[in-house]
Amino acid sequence: MEESGKMRRCCQDICALWHYESYATMSGENKKRKEKFMIKAEKLSYSFPQKDLYNKISFTLEDDAHCAFIGTNGTGKSTLVDMILHPDNYLYDGRLIVDVPGRIGYVSQFYSLDEEKEVTVFEYLSEEFVRLQNEINTICDEMATADELDELMERYQNVMDQFQAIDGDFYESNIRKQLKIANLKDYENHLLTNLSGGEFKLIQVIREMMISPKFIIMDEPDVFLDFEHLNALKNLINSHKGTLLVITHNRYLLNHCFNKILHLENAELQEFDGTYVDYNFALLEMKIEQQELAAADMEEIERNRKIVERLRNEATKVDSATKGRSLKARVSLLERLEARKTKSPFVDIRQPQIELHTSAKSSDDVQGDVSGQTDADETTSEERTEQNHEKVILEVENYSVAFDRQIMEEVIFSMEAGEKVAIVGPNGTGKTTILRDIYKNNNPAIKLDPDLKAAYLSQMHGEVFDERETVLKNFADAGFETDAEIVRYLKTYGFEEELVYNKVENLSGGEKNLLQLAKISRMDADFLLLDEPTSHLDTYSQLALEQAIEKYEGAVLMVSHDFYTVANCMDYVFFVEEKKLRKMSIRKFRKMIYADHFDKNYLELEQKKKELENRISFALQAGKFEEAKKYCDDLEQIINQM
Repeated sequence: MEESGKMRRCCQDICALWHYESYATMSGENKKRKEKFMIKAEKLSYSFPQKDLYNKISFTLEDDAHCAFIGTNGTGKSTLVDMILHPDNYLYDGRLIVDVPGRIGYVSQFYSLDEEKEVTVFEYLSEEFVRLQNEINTICDEMATADELDELMERYQNVMDQFQAIDGDFYESNIRKQLKIANLKDYENHLLTNLSGGEFKLIQVIREMMISPKFIIMDEPDVFLDFEHLNALKNLINSHKGTLLVITHNRYLLNHCFNKILHLENAELQEFDGTYVDYNFALLEMKIEQQELAAADMEEIERNRKIVERLRNEATKVDSATKGRSLKARVSLLERLEARKTKSPFVDIRQPQIELHTSAKSSDDVQGDVSGQTDADETTSEERTEQNHEKVILEVENYSVAFDRQIMEEVIFSMEAGEKVAIVGPNGTGKTTILRDIYKNNNPAIKLDPDLKAAYLSQMHGEVFDERETVLKNFADAGFETDAEIVRYLKTYGFEEELVYNKVENLSGGEKNLLQLAKISRMDADFLLLDEPTSHLDTYSQLALEQAIEKYEGAVLMVSHDFYTVANCMDYVFFVEEKKLRKMSIRKFRKMIYADHFDKNYLELEQKKKELENRISFALQAGKFEEAKKYCDDLEQIINQM
């Protein structure tokens, strides 16, 4: 650092000596002028051959906005991000303005690490700063012997501007500051290849924040992060001074990180300045209002239909011009009324119909009597567990696993029929490995009931599907007699017919997960092994999955970092601790989360919020609009406490 500083001072002295007045004047003017920042879409439309993605959408991203980009799976969020990054690659209607000083940072939902690259975390984060420093030093060396300095001076100024724009003079201390925010302060000398996936994802985020301070796009940066790393990501997002556009379905991040919402749905986009909680509440109020208006419209439509029917009957009996004109006018009114009753795409979002069934054999012979046990509260879960002490379906004794290091050692646990259990713990502790070994059932430490039919949901979609084949082809062995049956079935999971003929590799991460759930639903399995089932799923699909798990009569062993799903659906958890699995009640799991990360009963408030939203939904289904409004007032009080 000292040597490079001397070199730069040398270059500055040369600048002064040669009276580089014209460039200095230009540089001064640039400094006075505020750097422009603009991401703007105006009536933007774009279509794939088989699907309209955007229909005249408009939005603006301003300086320092932390914007969440949301929408159901397959709506085109990642495509719009790619359009911002590479606008010249797309033929679209409307305008897309991308005017950002410096480079646009990007954190992909899928990370790749060059395992041949043996560098430390600090070296990896320093690469761009060191590159610019070396370029500055090279220019300075050339200045010492050059006769013509104009071109070199311009190059020097450009590189210095880049270096200063990313606060290059203080990059070492800034790196250490960011690592501390991410709770990775002891990692600067760790080799990159020794990091877990979650740790490397955070390092990627830090790197982009440092070298792209003005604008960063992140595509589901939270996927597969354990709660410690998720909380670190929250802190990084909230500490960043520039503009962020983040695609995420993570309820924790949505509730705690953003001051602007972009919601893409049904080829249209809604822009909201405010928090996600406020936006969600505004949508709910709009839904109540619109459904009340729709009900009134339907009453008026039905009344006019009866009048039209009466007039038609009278016109057939009596040939009257007056009655004919009256009929024509009434039909015209009816058509206008029917056209008026259309709903906003943001209040009529279809939730996938996820259903999980056991086999008849499992229901009769393995499963205990759990009929009527639909309540999700903890007491009911415990009662159900007591009732299911009829048969042990899984025994694990002295299970160990090691790769470059010992991950699990002498693990012992068992599961009984009907139990719903989550394995939780930090990234890189062997959770996926033990789940996969249980499914394979070829490890002598694992004893699985031979009469049990198990189904497995994998993080790696290629383990389940041939991604080079179409969706339709991948369901040829799922027990359907015709292609039309497959199409009808997958439509309940949100797959329109055109998607069924797409290759699996062209689907989004959330669509691939839904496809796995659709396949599992056809298996009538008695035991579900689910590895991060809510990853990539939109919030509507997450809630649908939670409801399906609650109703499922078989056993579930789930690896998950989604503490909402764990707290809402599971009977208890196995917590990875010191290479063992420690059994922990849901109550204790919640307390542990609170002690480390919350200063109030956040999960209880979240649960009450969910219950009130369900009551509002039921009231709307029954046409009880005043009751729905009362629940909405109660919901607002809960939201104000969060």
